[in-house]
Amino acid sequence: MRNSQVKEIPVYMFLGFLESGKTTFANETLIDRDFTEGEPTLLLVCEEGIEEYDEEYLKSQNIFLEYIDEETLNTEHLLDLQDKYNPTRVMIEYNGTWKIDKLFGIRVPKGWTIVQVISFVDASTFDVYIANMKQMMMEQLATADMIIFNRCDENTRRAEYRRSIKAINRRAQIIFENKDGLAEINDEELDLPYDITKDVIELEDDDFGIFYIDACDNPDKYVGKKIVFKAMVHKPKEYKADEFVPGRFAMTCCADDIAFIGFKCYFKQAKVLSDRQWVMVTGTIDKEYYPEFEGDGPVIKALKVDTAKPAEEEIVYFN
Repeated sequence: MRNSQVKEIPVYMFLGFLESGKTTFANETLIDRDFTEGEPTLLLVCEEGIEEYDEEYLKSQNIFLEYIDEETLNTEHLLDLQDKYNPTRVMIEYNGTWKIDKLFGIRVPKGWTIVQVISFVDASTFDVYIANMKQMMMEQLATADMIIFNRCDENTRRAEYRRSIKAINRRAQIIFENKDGLAEINDEELDLPYDITKDVIELEDDDFGIFYIDACDNPDKYVGKKIVFKAMVHKPKEYKADEFVPGRFAMTCCADDIAFIGFKCYFKQAKVLSDRQWVMVTGTIDKEYYPEFEGDGPVIKALKVDTAKPAEEEIVYFN
């Protein structure tokens, strides 16, 4: 009897602007690391840069290169390519100036499943792109499972970039590569402004941003800790009566981007709290699974929540 179940075809997406390192990474992955292991692979390229593919060599490795533009990025053409090559995996080098919804919004061949999105950033031009193409850049960073900063040097503000990105994308793995293409494994640890070894962690008003990033990255070291901090109340509509988010507005990648950051908090009297109310939270830290970033993250079990005066500075930073 024929198996009617559709076989999953993993799709890997590479995001980034022209000359951000997408093609170099794809070449190294496909050729140097023998990622495909000889299985039929469809490589879709949405823009041509200085770095090129050796199409004949790719064919010898059962990798089929197809260039597509905005007109041919449609369901009918993708179905034709699926029928033509019958790939067991697909890799898409996406055009950094196209909206990601252009791909996510069309019907793809059955079985195509995006399993990993990698964004590439030229560290030497990151500030320029953030200043001039902010919306496109932020979309790439917020969508990615992994973000690779390449061409890093002594002037690259690694800690600042990592903290800012974590504010908009907690699940992303962030990697910095030097100009030789080598990953910097030992990324610097945060210099915490509070003493995590104390029985009670008391955050100053300005400490919340650092706490948020470190707790996201290292939830296990906070589990069981008691904490006291000032925050603003946020009550998402989908939360239950005993749940809310104590958090702060934080500066992210640039001066015009502000995001509300915080962790879920369980509190029996949460229903009496109101949005944007300032409170002083005393509680213990635990962890649970967060679907939005596909992993465990901190949660707070409040022992008490008292009304408080607003912080002198409403916005927190990551330094």
